Amino acid sequence: MFQINDNYQKLPGSYLFSTIAKKVAAFSEANPDKQIIRLGIGDVTQPIAPAIIEAMHRAVDEMGNAETFHGYAPDLGYEFLRKAIADNDYKARGCDISPDEIFVSDGAKSDSGNIQEIFSVDNRIAVCDPVYPVYVDSNVMAGRTGTYDAQTGMWSNVIYMPCTRENGFVPEFPKETPDMIYLCLPNNPTGTTITKAQLQEWVDYANKVGAVIIYDGAYEAYISETDVAHSIYECEGAKTCAIELKSFSKNAGFTGVRLGYTVVPKELKCGEVSLHGMWARRHGTKFNGAPYIIQRAGEAVYSDAGKAQLMEQIAYYMRNAATIKSGLQESGFEVYGGVNAPYIWLKTPEAMTSWEFFDYLLEKANVVGTPGSGFGPSGEGYFRLTAFGSYENTVAALERIKSI
Repeated sequence: MFQINDNYQKLPGSYLFSTIAKKVAAFSEANPDKQIIRLGIGDVTQPIAPAIIEAMHRAVDEMGNAETFHGYAPDLGYEFLRKAIADNDYKARGCDISPDEIFVSDGAKSDSGNIQEIFSVDNRIAVCDPVYPVYVDSNVMAGRTGTYDAQTGMWSNVIYMPCTRENGFVPEFPKETPDMIYLCLPNNPTGTTITKAQLQEWVDYANKVGAVIIYDGAYEAYISETDVAHSIYECEGAKTCAIELKSFSKNAGFTGVRLGYTVVPKELKCGEVSLHGMWARRHGTKFNGAPYIIQRAGEAVYSDAGKAQLMEQIAYYMRNAATIKSGLQESGFEVYGGVNAPYIWLKTPEAMTSWEFFDYLLEKANVVGTPGSGFGPSGEGYFRLTAFGSYENTVAALERIKSI
C-alpha cells in the first residue's frame, strides 16, 4: 500500500491565511448586511501601472504572430529580464551580480518554500520570531523541524530568534549555531528593519559559522531610510553565504500576475559543490518558466515610465501606512512599522490575545487584520494591519476602530 509524507500530519491546523479566510467567510454568511474592510492579507489593490500594461499588450500581440511567438522560457528566465534585473537592482547599487546568477520564477513565496530542497534534512534552521509562516511550514513538510509543542507554539529542532519590543523587533545572533538562517528585511510581519551595518554583522556571522542566509527582500522597494540596504549583496562577503529572494508582487502589483526571482551567486558553495548549480538543476527539472508575457511585463518595471509610475503607487501605499500608524497612535495604541514597509504592527489592547482581538475587530468594526500569534509565539499579543487597501477604505477602517 502506498505511504504518505507523514511530515504533513505534523502541521498544526490550516495555513494562517486560509484560517482567516474561513473565519471571515463564516462571519459574512452570518452577517450579510455588514461591509467588511480587509486589511489582513498583504494583497495589493491598485491596478497595474500603464507602462506595464502596455508591455503586456505588446507581448500578447507577439504571441499571436508565428514570427514572434514564444513557447517554453529559458530555464533561468529570458535574458532581457535578467539583464534588466542585474543592471537596476544590483549593478546600480554597486552589487556584482551577473544575469546568469538570477533565476526568474513565479514568485518569492514559491522560491522561499522550494529553496530548502537543495539542503540536507539534517540542517537546523534559524528563524525570526514572529516570522512569515512559509519558512517554517515548508521545513516542517521536509521533516527538518522536529516535534511541535502546542503549549509553546514552537518546534523542537528550530532555532528561534525572538524579535520583541525589548530588542526593537530586531533579531539577535542565536545561542545555538544554525545551518540555515531566514531573514526577511524589511520584515513581514513587524514592518521593522535593520541598518546596513547591522546586516553586515549577519553576513560576517554566517561566513564565520558556515551558515547560509536565505534573505527575503520582497519589501525592499518600500525602504525610505538611507542607511538600510536594498540587497544583502551590498554587504561585503554576502556572495559566499547568502541567497536572495525578490518579488514583483509588492513593488509592481504582480500578486495576481506572479513573477519573482532568486539570486544564487556562483561563489556560494558547500565544500566544492556549487549551490548555483544545484538550484539550476532543481529549477530546470521542476519549473517550466514564467510566461513570456509576464516576463515582458517585468522588464517594463525597469523602464523610465515604469519606475515613475511605481514610485507613485508605493507612495500611495506608504501614505496609507502613515495614516494607519498616526491614527492608531492618536487612539492610544502602541504601534510599530510603517516606515520602511507597508505593514503596521500593533500591541493588542487590554491584554487581549491576538485571536481575541481579531474576533473583536471583526465583530465590532468589521475590519480584518492578521493575529500576531499566527506568525510565531513571540507574535502573541500583537496584530498586523496592511497598508495595501485603498486610501478610502484605510480611512474608513481607522474611523471604525476609533469608534469601538
